[in-house]
Order: sequence, then structure tokens, then C-alpha cells
Amino acid sequence: MRESYEEAPPAAELSAADRAMLDFAVKLTREPRNMTREDVEILRAAGFSDTGIHDIVQITGLFAYYNRLADGLGIEPEITA
Repeated sequence: MRESYEEAPPAAELSAADRAMLDFAVKLTREPRNMTREDVEILRAAGFSDTGIHDIVQITGLFAYYNRLADGLGIEPEITA
């Protein structure tokens, strides 16, 4: 995800809501201690409900957990063609 997000074409190809969601998820992943109420308000302004925001946080957290689990156990990712 990191490479595809950072190397993505200009934001014009993503909706404003998708860009806000991805920006939020990346910040939550990289700098969780820097999350603020303003980050949540940006999602609300982009049209996300409290349930939608909760889902974004839960899914982002689960992926972080799964990655730490796999890294800690030395599990190699399965490469599918």
C-alpha cells in the first residue's frame, strides 16, 4: 500500500473522500500519537459518519496488528501472480 499510495497519480484520480480516508489511515499508521480531533473532523467533512470513521480506524488498526504479528513470527508474505 505504501508504494502505491505515495506513487499514486495526482489526487484528481481519487475522490475527496477517498483521499481523506487514505491520508487519515497513513497518518494513523505512521504517527498514531499525532492524531487529533481535527483529523476526525476532516473525515466528517468528507462525508464519513461516526460508524464509517470507526470502521476506518478498526481496519487500519487490524492491518497494523496483522503486519506486526507476521513480522514478529517471521512469516513471509505469499506472492500470488
